Amino acid sequence: MKILISNDDGIDSPGIAALANALSEAGEVVVVAPHRERSTSGHSLTLHKPLRIFHVDKNRYSTTGSPADCIYLGIREILKEPPGLIVSGINRGANLGTDVHYSGTVAAAREGALMNIPSYAFSIVDLRQTTSNALNEPYKFEMAAQVASRIVRMTLNTRFPKHTLLNVNIPNLEPDKISGIRVTRQGFRYYANEVTRRKDPRGKDYYWIGGAYMGFEKSELSDCQAIQEGYIAIAPLTIDCTHNEFYSVLKDSSLEELPLPC
Repeated sequence: MKILISNDDGIDSPGIAALANALSEAGEVVVVAPHRERSTSGHSLTLHKPLRIFHVDKNRYSTTGSPADCIYLGIREILKEPPGLIVSGINRGANLGTDVHYSGTVAAAREGALMNIPSYAFSIVDLRQTTSNALNEPYKFEMAAQVASRIVRMTLNTRFPKHTLLNVNIPNLEPDKISGIRVTRQGFRYYANEVTRRKDPRGKDYYWIGGAYMGFEKSELSDCQAIQEGYIAIAPLTIDCTHNEFYSVLKDSSLEELPLPC
C-alpha cells in the first residue's frame, strides 16, 4: 500500500519526518510537501502560475505549491495513481474547531477526501502555548507520530464515508499524562478581531491581521474541549457544509416560489 504524506509546515519540518518514519512499516511512504512553510494557506489550488517539483531524496519531493497542490501533483504526476492513504502533518500547533477552514494541513487531507481516499490530518497541540507562539517546551513529534501510526492502523479496515477525513489533534504531553482518546465534533474557537497598522521605512502603511486566541465555545462533544482536558481529539469532517435543518426550513418556505424580476 502506498501512503502519500504532506503538510503545511514544509518539507524540512520535524513533524513530517517523524510521521513518515512512523508510517513506513504500514506501507510505502511517499512525501510531497511545500518547499517552505504554508501555514493557514487554506484549501487553495495554484491555477494562475506554474509550479515546480523538486526531487529531494528517495520518495521525497517538495513543490512550490500549496498543501492541496502537493496532493494534486503527488497523485497525478508523481504516483500516477491514487494512494491507499493520505496523511497530513504532523502540524506544529492546533487545528481545532473553525480553524480547520484556514488550515493547510487539513486542506491536504481534504483534497484527498474529495477523491474518496481515506485521509487523515494530524496536529500536535501545546496547551501552554502563549498568544505570542512562544513554547514552554519542545513539541513531542515522535510521541505524536506513534499515536498517529496507531490510529491509522486501527482504522485501516474502517470504511470512510464519501468525502470524509479524520482530523486528529494530539496534546503535547508525556504519554502517561494524556487522558485518552475521544471521538469529537468540530468545535468553535474565538479570536480577537485585531488589525495592526504600521509604517514601512518609506512611510507607507502595512497591516498585520489576526488577533490573539480568546478561547472556545464550551461543549463536552467538541474537539476544543477534549484537547483542553488532555484527550486526543478525533473529529470526522466531511466536505458537505450544508446546514440540513436550515435547508429543510427553506425548502418548506415559499422561497422557491418567489417571482423573479421581469
